[in-house]
Amino acid sequence: MKGVFLINKPKNITSHDAVDFLRRLTGERRIGHAGTLDPAATGLMIVAIGREFTKQLGEFIKLDKEYVAEVTLGVVSATYDIEGPKKHISNRRPGLAEILRVTKSFLGKHQQAPPIFSAKKIGGEPAYKLARAGRVVKLSKQEVRIYSLKIETFRYPKLRIRVRVSSGTYIRSLAHDLGEGLGIGAYLSRLRRTQIGGYKIRSARRLKNLKRIKDLAKIRIRPRGTKLL
Repeated sequence: MKGVFLINKPKNITSHDAVDFLRRLTGERRIGHAGTLDPAATGLMIVAIGREFTKQLGEFIKLDKEYVAEVTLGVVSATYDIEGPKKHISNRRPGLAEILRVTKSFLGKHQQAPPIFSAKKIGGEPAYKLARAGRVVKLSKQEVRIYSLKIETFRYPKLRIRVRVSSGTYIRSLAHDLGEGLGIGAYLSRLRRTQIGGYKIRSARRLKNLKRIKDLAKIRIRPRGTKLL
């Protein structure tokens, strides 16, 4: 069974763990994916199995993405997410009108700094390795685009948003920047990727439900310019 597939990644495993699971299931070594999800994050991954199809991943990597994110206000994290050490910043409770005003300021193009605890390379070395070693890490800002940012629920200190962004956007950085915009600090406490381009999480399947190779057939999609094998 070769092709491109929609996988629903669970929490507490890496994207590489998901690929290894599929290697064991299929016996195929040539497997890749179109965008990493952190271990604490869940949701949609596009995975290619077989040499012909891993070559097609570039078609998917640059697609826009949609996430549902929970942001915790008043506290910052060294990694900008739930994994890092936390520091309390403020007890001030912003109102919904203030939050709406600040979130609106992120819409469109802007320059975003990646988290220092990320896989961005500095001199060929991942930034997170340098940061863990206590080295000073400086990453250049990159242009990203926020197409939409909607508040789904707000009950202090938890803010739940649904956001559609360009490829390369760090939702961790967005959560951190939102906290700075409010002047109270914030970090990303939960993340789920719900869509990549036109592909939605409802069409994906959880790894635990993939028992046999033929289970993959229901979540196979067809990249342009290829045929199913």
